[in-house]
Amino acid sequence: MSVESEYKLDNVAATSVPSDQIDATFKSSTIDLISGTLGGKVLSCSDEWFAEAANLLTPTPPIRQPGKMVYSGAWYDGWETRRHNTAPFDYVVIRLGVASGTVEGIEVDTAFFSGNHAPAISVEGVFSSSDEEVVGWKGDRGKWEPILGLQECGPSQRFGWKLTNPTKKPYTHVRLNMYPDGGIARFRLFGHAVPVFPEDKEAIFDLAAAQNGGVAISCSDQHFGVIANLILPGRGKDMGDGWETSRSRGKDHVDWAVIKLGAKGKIQNLVVDTAFFRGNFPQKAKVEAIDWSGEGEPGALAADWVEVVAASKCSPDKEHEFESLIKDKTFTHVKLVMIPDGGVKRIRVLGKRSE
Repeated sequence: MSVESEYKLDNVAATSVPSDQIDATFKSSTIDLISGTLGGKVLSCSDEWFAEAANLLTPTPPIRQPGKMVYSGAWYDGWETRRHNTAPFDYVVIRLGVASGTVEGIEVDTAFFSGNHAPAISVEGVFSSSDEEVVGWKGDRGKWEPILGLQECGPSQRFGWKLTNPTKKPYTHVRLNMYPDGGIARFRLFGHAVPVFPEDKEAIFDLAAAQNGGVAISCSDQHFGVIANLILPGRGKDMGDGWETSRSRGKDHVDWAVIKLGAKGKIQNLVVDTAFFRGNFPQKAKVEAIDWSGEGEPGALAADWVEVVAASKCSPDKEHEFESLIKDKTFTHVKLVMIPDGGVKRIRVLGKRSE
């Protein structure tokens, strides 16, 4: 590597992931632990003169507006610092959007930064109950531990790295270091939430929520909106942050999405929310569940899916509440089925965690 730094980090074994394979590598088995929609938050940074660090956490791909100028210069959809940094690196400190999480991979996207891109990056993590403590370390060593060692970047490209050994220790905060300065459009931290479950085994909570370890793993189609949105907090801001499929034309068509629950549990109630979907909500929706112990993840046609919500008429822009048809059996996954197609904003799977 041509980039060196006086700030030394232990080497962390990782494999580079080609740009066109990043989504396939991570998005069916992990979540972005620092996504702004999940609650990830920039706490501090060394500099953001040209473009704000908060842009790093925007869930949508970066955009370009050639010719648009602002007070600091050309407008960029990302994080960009001043030239001629005298410190070893510029940095941004981020609190995860979940209680804590383990890390499997990292993406840094330098889209539209060319000539002002980040030459190299590294990522560090820490488990801390104090934002103030973490912010106080600034660009110093503090208690940071390496998650990804120094990695070279380049202009206007997605860069991905898969850790050879996913972290066993969960982290609450991460620091993205950029050597020595420049611009980055997006930063993704792929991994698994390590939630704090209620001690009371009779407590009912959302087993599917991303904050509780839920992962959207597969679907029939996600042309207009991705299935990962189904398990985000809140009701979102518009149709763009839900799950929406193409218009179907075939007879007896259905669309489906499979979600792995964050904890095995007994489902008591469910909510299917069509918020903001007013002319494109599904005619009907049903939910099936499975207790899966096979290899990999269950397919949509696996034999043991059972119905926990019968096919039910949907309405626009509404939270549809259902009682589970099976309340005394443990499940690991649910499958939301839209009949025949359309859009759903969120699904909530309210249940009790099994032993």
